[in-house]
Amino acid sequence: MERYANLGGNAGVTAYEAGEDYIRVRFRNGSTYRYTDASAGANNIVLMKRLAARGRGLTRFISTTVHDRYERRER
Repeated sequence: MERYANLGGNAGVTAYEAGEDYIRVRFRNGSTYRYTDASAGANNIVLMKRLAARGRGLTRFISTTVHDRYERRER
């Protein structure tokens, strides 16, 4: 996984891994969630990848838009 830049300074996200049709997101508490095109919508996954690469806005987007639309909790 790649470290999340956290440019805003208060993100709950610490790391992410982007694949072709998914993004895995690790949070401060150690939990990792896998969001996919099928579970969260392809447009949302594209945006989540952009936010992750930018290092800002991913935590907020997850909490306000795709919160429980993950495919599975991995840990």
